[in-house]
Amino acid sequence: MNTDKRLAYWRANLRLVGVCLLVWFTCSYGFGVLLVEELNSIRMGGFKLGFWFAQQGSIYVFVLLIFFYAWRMNRIDREHNVHED
Repeated sequence: MNTDKRLAYWRANLRLVGVCLLVWFTCSYGFGVLLVEELNSIRMGGFKLGFWFAQQGSIYVFVLLIFFYAWRMNRIDREHNVHED
């Protein structure tokens, strides 16, 4: 694999990591800390939404991001012809 292809692959990987971290930060810190008062006016399953994001929501988002990352990295691997199979 030449240098240009390696850089393109690494750039795609870093872009994906950056997007995943941004989504996780928004859900955990943004919704659970910064916007908690606004979200607490909404109820979800009997709990205030801001409280839910701080306690449960960010964990669910993190687990979903793990599966999304694995799925998307498989596609990026195939696009750059570095897949394992």
